[in-house]
Amino acid sequence: MSAYLIIQATVHNWEKFTLYTQAVTPLIKKFGGVYIAMGAPELIEGQSAPKSLVISQWPNSQAAHAFWDSPEYADARKYREGTGEFNIMLIDGLSQTPLE
Repeated sequence: MSAYLIIQATVHNWEKFTLYTQAVTPLIKKFGGVYIAMGAPELIEGQSAPKSLVISQWPNSQAAHAFWDSPEYADARKYREGTGEFNIMLIDGLSQTPLE
């Protein structure tokens, strides 16, 4: 079952954060992930939206954790430190449509 890594971000230091994105992008692919959405979300209802939202799809949650817990990602994560505020979530996809 697919899993989705969802990142809500407000980046304050884009110069340093760019180093992070350059380091992470090849790792996403290496560990079996693919970006499926990225950008500033449109707020349709509610009080606020993050400045940026990134969603990546993974073959399963184990693959996402293998990426997240890898030594390669630990090295890349250092570039993200102090660049902004981030909420990072992992959720499993559905095995069937909920109303079936």
